[in-house]
Amino acid sequence: MDSIPIISSNIPLTLPKTSGAEVSQAASNFGDILSSTINQVNQADVKGEMAIKNFNTGEVQNLHEVMIAADEADIAIRMLVQMRNKALEAYNEIMRLQI
Repeated sequence: MDSIPIISSNIPLTLPKTSGAEVSQAASNFGDILSSTINQVNQADVKGEMAIKNFNTGEVQNLHEVMIAADEADIAIRMLVQMRNKALEAYNEIMRLQI
């Protein structure tokens, strides 16, 4: 059986040098992201309501498609509510800070 070669531990690791002045910026600001998320949740809700309406009128025969659309809308709304709760918690935490 061959022996395992020993890895030399004295090889230095090199990291790229930066001046520290580079600051990355987000492609869009928080307001744009929040607005986009709210619009997506609204679209999912409208799609779910339309699927239910179309099922009730007999235009759609597949119940599973209606249930999927309704569940997607429900999950999107729950996610948005949780985002709001986390933002409110963060705001309250900031307000409790003593300066």
